[in-house]
Amino acid sequence: MTTVFIDGAVGTTGLEIRERLAGRTDITLALLPEDRRKDPAARREALNDADFVILCLPDDASREAVTLIDNARTRVIDASSAHRVAVGWTYGFPELPGQAGKVATAMRVSNPGCYPTGFLALVAPLVAAGLIPADLPLSVNATSGYSGGGKAMIAAFENGEPATAFRAYALDLAHKHIAEMTQHAGLTHAPIFAPAVANTYRGMVVEVPLHLHALPGRPSLAAIEDVLRAAFDGSKLVSVAPSDIGSVDIEENAGTDRLMLRICGNDAVGHARLVATLDNLGKGAGGAAVQNLNIMAGVDPVAGLVF
Repeated sequence: MTTVFIDGAVGTTGLEIRERLAGRTDITLALLPEDRRKDPAARREALNDADFVILCLPDDASREAVTLIDNARTRVIDASSAHRVAVGWTYGFPELPGQAGKVATAMRVSNPGCYPTGFLALVAPLVAAGLIPADLPLSVNATSGYSGGGKAMIAAFENGEPATAFRAYALDLAHKHIAEMTQHAGLTHAPIFAPAVANTYRGMVVEVPLHLHALPGRPSLAAIEDVLRAAFDGSKLVSVAPSDIGSVDIEENAGTDRLMLRICGNDAVGHARLVATLDNLGKGAGGAAVQNLNIMAGVDPVAGLVF
């Protein structure tokens, strides 16, 4: 029986993971009682007793938790952003080329961020195929449900503060996800990242606009779609959806662990809008952690996931 300890099990991501692990007969979930959750000795013991540890903590707390593990057996999945570009950590996006095998044998896996998950699914295969040059300036526009902001933001929106439908943020262009997107897409230059939060609990839209006439060979929308379909062929979670639609809703994949990609645009004018929809708490957080856990444990990669 595999023992899993979630450090931060009562937070938003931790609760999502617990839901997906509930009822599993192949996993024993180790939980600290409320009065011991912040006891350093109890945490150290739980971290070292588990086969797998999933960290659902702020970045600094995640770094600290790793230092408390003093054995060579416990394997770690970090859902924070602390280790996403760190040396010695495997990036936990198994659908990217070569990553599933690396995740399967890794001792330390860093869960992707929700925004980078959509961006990398759209961009990384095109960079690898040469359709997008590594040094091409890119921008990414993305909007998440407010649950992505954690307990404080959830409370604020649900209490009517602020009374707004849409808020753009990170206007200083220094969001911590930028390094992750740049490195794992294989880009020379950091993309301009324009995130926002909408007044809906969960769901996410990530969009990358492209000038097709600025790309080598001026690829068509169909050529881009062919590359993405081939990249995710056989995936149970990532799919290329029909693009002949007039709109996309942020809640399209809310409550699931799916990631859907669309290649929209206008060949006649050479413009494309690459669009990804996912759940910021699903494939963007808790679902991704459980998928990585499954792969590392050698069981069905989608066990417990929501379709």
